[in-house]
This record gives sequence, structure tokens and C-alpha cells, in this order.
Amino acid sequence: MRCARPPFGDVVEGRFISLEPLTRQLMPELFAAIGHPQIFAGGYGGGPAAYRDTIEGFAQFAESYYAWDAANVHAIRLRGGPHDGLVVGTSTLGDFDVSLGYAHLGWTAYDPRVWGTVVNAEAKLLILGSAFDNGFERVKIQADVLNARSRAAIQKLGATFEGIARHDMRRADGAWRDSAIFSILSDEWAGVRRGLERRLEAQGGRPVELRVSEE
Repeated sequence: MRCARPPFGDVVEGRFISLEPLTRQLMPELFAAIGHPQIFAGGYGGGPAAYRDTIEGFAQFAESYYAWDAANVHAIRLRGGPHDGLVVGTSTLGDFDVSLGYAHLGWTAYDPRVWGTVVNAEAKLLILGSAFDNGFERVKIQADVLNARSRAAIQKLGATFEGIARHDMRRADGAWRDSAIFSILSDEWAGVRRGLERRLEAQGGRPVELRVSEE
């Protein structure tokens, strides 16, 4: 039996993106990427009431929302092309239970201009790979039941839907949130990984292009 350990690390280079530890110094770049009402409208960060329209307000939100010292909180940058180095989102592997080999992949948001691109597929490939390479048995992924976009993206990964956790957390406005719960087990990872790799192969060698935001 492998012993799970939190995979804290430094920069991880992929083909189209790189991951690096999210720091407070990166808040202006992250705000530029995800500080949009349409992201919080889908339930991110506690829903619309959590949205802040200034960098100062966003930094205050981020201070309590991200598990800075207890999780792998990533900033996601593009690699290659005219937008090389641009921060386009964040994602976290956290809520570690080392004794049971459980972790939670979440707190994920992307610049709307990279929605529907390979950014999410490669981020999931790199982060899930780090979890299973470090001995984790189960990785949970969840989304607000109202966030159809996120639920569809999770299902596309090949994660297994486990059900709805009712009233499992509060939204920023105090209302109860129901969460759609998915998971990937270690013996399912090889198949999920192949699916993600096929999506990257379909991109060829072309760098990610920013799409026109509908905001």
C-alpha cells in the first residue's frame, strides 16, 4: 500500500500551460484573469455575493478563500504564443486526508477567454497526475449544482458522479448550496489520463489562443 503525501512543489511545466504556487504577489494578475462577475455567477467563491470589483476587495476575498499554507494552490500561466506567461486562472489540490489517501481538486476558475480550450484539460492532467503519483487513492471534484458549465467540464474529464450533497455549505449571501460530487479513483486514473492526453494531442503544436469574452 502506498503512503499518500501532499505533493507540494514548485513550477510544473506542461505543453500549453505551467503551474506555479499562487502567492499574494500574484493577486493583480489573478484578478485580471478571474475578477469577472460571470465567474462568480456560476458559484465560484461563494457565488455572486462574493464578487469584488476592485483589486483591494479581491485580495481580501482571496485571503480567506484560498488555503495558502495547507494546500497546493496553483496559478496557471499560458506557455508559448503571443500570450506566453499570462496568468489565466487558478486551481487547488487540498483538503488532504493522508491516512485515507483522499484529496479534493477544486477552487478552480479560468479567464473566460480560455473557456473551452485545452487549458482545463492540461491543468487537470498535471494536478491529478501529481495527486496519484504521490499515492492518493481518491480525488474529489465538486461543483455547485447550479453551475452547469463546471458540471459538464467535470463529466467530460471522465470523473464518476457520486450524487448531490444537499446543503453542504453556505453561499456568500448566506443561502445554502447543494453540491454535485464527482470522484476519480487511482485505478481509474490511467483511463482518465488517456482521455486528457487525447484532448491535448488534438490541439497539435498550436499555442492556446484567447477567445473573445462574452462579458
